[in-house]
Amino acid sequence: MRRLHSKYCVGLFLQVLLILILFNTGQAAQKEETDKNKKSPEATTDTEKADVTGSEVSNYIYDPTNKTDPFKSFIAAREEKEKTKTRTYLETLELSQLDLVITIISPNGKWAVVKDSKGLGHVIKEGTPIGTNNGVVFKITQGEVVIREEYKDFRGQTQFRDISKITQSQM
Repeated sequence: MRRLHSKYCVGLFLQVLLILILFNTGQAAQKEETDKNKKSPEATTDTEKADVTGSEVSNYIYDPTNKTDPFKSFIAAREEKEKTKTRTYLETLELSQLDLVITIISPNGKWAVVKDSKGLGHVIKEGTPIGTNNGVVFKITQGEVVIREEYKDFRGQTQFRDISKITQSQM
């Protein structure tokens, strides 16, 4: 019984202490407000003006430049881009389906012949679009064709990947 009585007294003491603390902070806040109201508007400093404007609604404006949109589907963006452009037959083939047959280098230009999986030959030159990943014939040298593919990394920045095709006789 004595133990119960002491717990009751401690609880009552803590409640009274809490009420006094809240009452004193309320009076201090009222005193600060009256002190601010008593000052003339000319006497206010820049820091006090900043405090007043900071308590009001913030004028923050979001600027999305150079930031990725987390809600934009990168798959849908790729599909839209693919729909707008008509593709040639070489652009519908994977690079693994093409074999380099021969390269021709002359003063008039550089050409190469690639053979697809059906056995059909196609003449290509530098700048010819080729492959399903937006590849372009970048460079033609003796016995080799370099195809440069453009892709976007996880940050959305454009990167390049070079793929080399070598004639079958040099393998």
